[in-house]
Amino acid sequence: MKYDTLPHTDIQVSKICLGTMTYGKQNDESEGHQQLNYALENGINFIDTAELYPVPAEAETYGETEKIIGTWLKTKNRSSVILASKIAGPGNYTKHIRSSGFSKSAINEALNKSLKRLQTDYIDLYQLHWPERFTNTFGIRGYNAINRDQWKDNFREVLLTLKDLIQEGKIRHIGLSNENPWGVMRFLEESKNNLPRMITIQNSYSLLNRQFEVGNAEISHRENIGLLAYSPLACGVLSGKYIEGKDEPNSRLNLFKRFIRYSSEQSTLATKKYLLLANDFGMSLSTMALAFVNQQKFVTSNIIGATNLVQLKENIDSINTTISSELIKEINLIHAEIPDPST
Repeated sequence: MKYDTLPHTDIQVSKICLGTMTYGKQNDESEGHQQLNYALENGINFIDTAELYPVPAEAETYGETEKIIGTWLKTKNRSSVILASKIAGPGNYTKHIRSSGFSKSAINEALNKSLKRLQTDYIDLYQLHWPERFTNTFGIRGYNAINRDQWKDNFREVLLTLKDLIQEGKIRHIGLSNENPWGVMRFLEESKNNLPRMITIQNSYSLLNRQFEVGNAEISHRENIGLLAYSPLACGVLSGKYIEGKDEPNSRLNLFKRFIRYSSEQSTLATKKYLLLANDFGMSLSTMALAFVNQQKFVTSNIIGATNLVQLKENIDSINTTISSELIKEINLIHAEIPDPST
């Protein structure tokens, strides 16, 4: 395994991070524990979860993922694991959790419930799952300035609340998720007022979605805020299994039909081209897609997920593959032809 340092800390995290959003739906507790044990045995020390997991988020399964991690974590040396979780932002997907956004009471409630489910007294990296304000997220192109909500700027208040929780020892560091350049810079600007600094941003990033490169990558470089890349295989599309007919009834996009972000005609066309390219270079599409993300300079850790140990092994093993400059050139030619088809 390879490791990187969480920005502005001395914490070493594995370049591959284990994502857990399938625990409680596609994976039961026993399977989740098997994955966690396998990951730990193979050098992964970084685990990512969220209060709303598993996905799709439903009232019946709210918090199940954290509970599964908690029953595993209590049997381990807590200091050997770097644990990240998130508070859900407001929206249609989270009405069953709470109606408020990132108020002081909401943050305290969310964190304390997560700590209880995870059976720990602190979280290493606590993240805001998506912005409170209206903005383009989750594959929506462009910002519609007319369709604004009644959100009031509260960046400072959020950081003040998080500062108190850091001082209490319940959180070590903080980060963002599904955030855009304006939001990142507002948080960084506010942190100059003796407030905690956002050190990471967890956004989607893959061969089918390189939007992070447009604005956030420069912020990552100049402000030293690391990307935790999620959906590097685009919900399994970049494994090639849907194109090759190797998917199964319990494959994610077959179970949950509403996840269409990576299923457009353009995404399928781009995936076919990447599959042929991977074959030409003698590797699986999964390995090529993950290795591409692994070696981006702005990526601190690549969040992989799997529903079985065979998939997990291949995903972890991608850390041993280096993408050559020749292959990068060919990847970029496809990207230039079909840029970011999932956004």
